Amino acid sequence: MPPVGGFDAVKYKRNLPFRGPGGLVILGGVTAVCAYGFYQLGRGNLEKRELVRERTWSRIHLVPLLLAEGDRDTYRREQAALEREKEIMKDVKGWEPGKSVYHSARYRGVDSIVVL
Repeated sequence: MPPVGGFDAVKYKRNLPFRGPGGLVILGGVTAVCAYGFYQLGRGNLEKRELVRERTWSRIHLVPLLLAEGDRDTYRREQAALEREKEIMKDVKGWEPGKSVYHSARYRGVDSIVVL
């Protein structure tokens, strides 16, 4: 015989846990995150463009200074080379420092000397 008060109720309903937010909420969240990301990307592009412009203008303004510095360095090196040449060739008669050594009678044959 059944117990007093009857049997317990049979649990036949599905007991599913909460599965998270709905599809529209997820779609709205993804849209918001993407919009914020594109906003940040646009701000980053503006900043990068400004940095490139600043770098370009700084190079434009520095080029004359760097060219002048290079010219001074080249002149200083040429003068030092002439001084070294004077010191090394001081015992050679008729030697002119800085003048080309290939335009002299020494390196021309007798036939190639033309007298005008």
